[in-house]
Amino acid sequence: MSNAAAHPHAIATPIVTAETRTILLLLGVGFLALMTYYFIGLDQGMTSVFGNSTVLHEFFHDGRHFLGYPCH
Repeated sequence: MSNAAAHPHAIATPIVTAETRTILLLLGVGFLALMTYYFIGLDQGMTSVFGNSTVLHEFFHDGRHFLGYPCH
């Protein structure tokens, strides 16, 4: 006799619970927020973690000034 037949009202516990999913979602959102903060507020081209290029700096340049970040 299987376990399901012995306990017809038993509910299987999922491997990924809502709590785990919530924690992963919060970690993902926090990581994206930190990356956004870095690219908009801290990446200055010469001191870029992602290479010696000003591409990201120039891409976010007007947004920096709009948000009040000094970049010159």
